[in-house]
Amino acid sequence: MVTIAMTREMGTLGKDVAQGIADLLGLKVIHSELVEHDLATRLGVQDSAVHRYLEGRVSVLERWKIDKEKLSRYTAEEILEFAQDGNVVIRGWGAVAVLRAVPHVLRVRVCAPMPFRERVIMERLALKDASEARHEIEQNDAAHARIMRGFFRVNWEDPQLYHVVLNTGSVPVDTCVRIVRLLTDDPAFQESEASRTVLADKLIQTRARAVLGALASESAIGLGLDIAVSAGKVTLSGVIGQGGNLASAVDRIRQIDGVKDVENNVHRAPIGSGI
Repeated sequence: MVTIAMTREMGTLGKDVAQGIADLLGLKVIHSELVEHDLATRLGVQDSAVHRYLEGRVSVLERWKIDKEKLSRYTAEEILEFAQDGNVVIRGWGAVAVLRAVPHVLRVRVCAPMPFRERVIMERLALKDASEARHEIEQNDAAHARIMRGFFRVNWEDPQLYHVVLNTGSVPVDTCVRIVRLLTDDPAFQESEASRTVLADKLIQTRARAVLGALASESAIGLGLDIAVSAGKVTLSGVIGQGGNLASAVDRIRQIDGVKDVENNVHRAPIGSGI
């Protein structure tokens, strides 16, 4: 199965590249609306609130209502689940960061010079002033950069994050599609048992992190709580306060799909330690 993670700058025709790849290879495009609905449901807020948050247009009240840590975890989990299903182009949403450790996932960036992007946005939004288009583009770029840096600790403009960077200002969309098509044939981007294990372990880690996150909150403190996963074996480590049900949390982690064993090295802080 083919899995492609893509980022695109606004106004680069990146949507056309993604759709062209999907049409050629018979893949499903995972776009923002699909992810936003699921995230909003899990967070208990409106779809529009999640959309505005991720576009950098959220109100102070909406920002207060949205739990950033939960949004980050839920986003990663959604991405990993789509990748596990395979035969997808995951457009945006931090997929290149979440999936960068998975060998068979092809990571693609679509960019273009600002004048090219301005012309595309002016046509798309029926704008007559290039400065208006530039404002929209710069606001969008800043929001995406902030989300990628804040959620996933990466610079989305860093070319080393990708296998290939395509400049639609110089390379036609159809040619970009053919380039990606050629890369998907390379053995480096074919699924293997080892690469599927890496992906499964990442999904387990994300789900276990949500369980430990809730435990740390109940305990009022969680010092360096960490989860390592290798071929389905989960190793937990760190220190928590006296609150929260550690045994229950470990049992919940054991029940996560794909978990084969759990080694619990989480310790309680001594009573009276001030923690």
